[in-house]
Amino acid sequence: MKSTDEKFMRRALVLARKGMGRVSPNPMVGAVIIKGGKIIGEGWHGTYGGNHAEVDALKKTKSSSKGSTLYVTLEPCAHFGKTPPCVDKILEAGISRVVIGTKDPNPLVSGKSIRKLKARGIETEVGILEEECRELNEKFFQFMLQARPFITLKIAQTLDGRIAACSGDSRWISSLASRKLAHRERSLHDAVMVGIGTVIQDDPELTVRLVRGRNPFRIVVDSKLRVPLNSKILKDQGSAATIVACCRNHNARKFEQLREMGIELVTAGKEKVDLHELLSLLAKRNISSVLVEGGAGLYTSFLKEGLADRIVAVIAPLITGKGIEAFGDLGISKIRDAKKLEIRKILRREADVILDTRLI
Repeated sequence: MKSTDEKFMRRALVLARKGMGRVSPNPMVGAVIIKGGKIIGEGWHGTYGGNHAEVDALKKTKSSSKGSTLYVTLEPCAHFGKTPPCVDKILEAGISRVVIGTKDPNPLVSGKSIRKLKARGIETEVGILEEECRELNEKFFQFMLQARPFITLKIAQTLDGRIAACSGDSRWISSLASRKLAHRERSLHDAVMVGIGTVIQDDPELTVRLVRGRNPFRIVVDSKLRVPLNSKILKDQGSAATIVACCRNHNARKFEQLREMGIELVTAGKEKVDLHELLSLLAKRNISSVLVEGGAGLYTSFLKEGLADRIVAVIAPLITGKGIEAFGDLGISKIRDAKKLEIRKILRREADVILDTRLI
């Protein structure tokens, strides 16, 4: 039974990934309905606000679902949101067994659907391929359990750890293939964030261009509102909205100018932007994941504050000697106190080596 359950749960995981980049801040979920050892229906959560995976699978069943087994990567919802509770649809369908990858961390759901299914006499198994199911939705779990966005630091650096030459020039350290991967990462996060130094030095657009995908929110951390009014990041608000985060002691005139341009402004911290406060404000906006693309000051702050969850390091086979380091002083004097990382993936893109890691 366990091998059969894992087989169909793996299929549900494949289906869940079809919603990647399109359902946030909701989780990716896949569902498979089995009867007589055969798949009679399968579905996934395809768009935010659209049918959840279980309902999608039920709508696609080829025969009666009465007496069938449902495999679903995440506990079915038990509350009214943009759609009715999925657990009620499962009960109405006459499904006799439900196999769940992992419990939903959302307090509106967590365990409620499982208890409801069991109370109605439905055989319910929980924890099949649980680690894989949780990893699939690591951003969602982080968002729900810690009430802040999942933070990815994306760093393009030389072999000797420089993100720019001593002149500030950084175009291009990484290859075109690596830059496409970076644009893919943008499309998979709710927001992309940079510090004001990066805006002044590089004047980036921070949109998704090299691959197909949605544009994330663009966030500038700019304590004193030094952002130039002709910056690319302030343009095309219809296709990619920008949020400027400043401190409470900001430039009042510049604040009004930006607001008149249609830029959203948020204040966090008195003299300098407080990242904890900023992330809390972003979470209230349902921004569940942020890709931080520079610069060194912002990377350092996220690490010092213990707010980074993932680091994607693109390492190019270049050496500059002197240059701008990826990280500043972290207050670490002994190796045993160094930030520790778990390497999840090692990729090659043209000549570059890419490490996909998690902070541990």
